[in-house]
Amino acid sequence: MEKGTAEELARLARQLVSDVQGAPFPGDSFEPELYSIWYEHVQRGAQSCFEFLDEHFPMDNSDFKNSLNKMFK
Repeated sequence: MEKGTAEELARLARQLVSDVQGAPFPGDSFEPELYSIWYEHVQRGAQSCFEFLDEHFPMDNSDFKNSLNKMFK
């Protein structure tokens, strides 16, 4: 794996983990709009990671598409 590729993968993974860790807690003051904004943001991060992995670490397309479809149902 090229150094730039590994660095980019690490950056995307760190950003995704950071986004997921920042999830709004659904407590008494839960705001659906805040959760919706967070959810859309995390979905974009996850999609970027999947696209990067597919480009640099290809799997059989049918397996990848099935995994992706299960993730975003």
